[in-house]
Amino acid sequence: MSLRPPRRTVVVVVIAAVLGIGAGVWFAGHDERPATAPPPPRPAVVAAQPGDPMPAITLPDLQGKPQDLASFHGRPLLINVWASWCGPCVEEMPALTAFADAQGATGVQVLGLALDTPEGVRDFLTRVPVAYPIVLDTPGPADASVRLGNAQGLLPYSVLIDAQGRIVKQKLGPFAAGEIEAWATP
Repeated sequence: MSLRPPRRTVVVVVIAAVLGIGAGVWFAGHDERPATAPPPPRPAVVAAQPGDPMPAITLPDLQGKPQDLASFHGRPLLINVWASWCGPCVEEMPALTAFADAQGATGVQVLGLALDTPEGVRDFLTRVPVAYPIVLDTPGPADASVRLGNAQGLLPYSVLIDAQGRIVKQKLGPFAAGEIEAWATP
């Protein structure tokens, strides 16, 4: 008795194998899924530098009302970018508050720009009250701090704008004790 398969079975197996390999090669080169275009490139954010005009920025305050930062024009403006979860930001907040309180109606204005949630900021302000205005933004590669020159995206970050709306100084990191008054002189 012979254990060899009939010749006809061998031919059928070989033809099936050749057809299977051919179909695999054809399908690999003919993907039926619709082609998707790559996402469009993100517009590059131009980080402002000293001497540049302050970029046009409108952000919501804690009540959700849009605040155009150009409305602070006419007096120097210190913008302090912070977040409730940022330890160095929290540490410098009392000094910023004292500086803002000492400025009166004609001195340097102080604006807090929180890269945080409204809930996080409200909770923080119940523990550490701040009298100067605060606006909110969502952290990201094109947030207001980046447009104001914070290319590294680190906090805290402060920017001094002169009365004409031009960026005078930029500072990455917290203020040292007693540093704000000298730094904020335009």
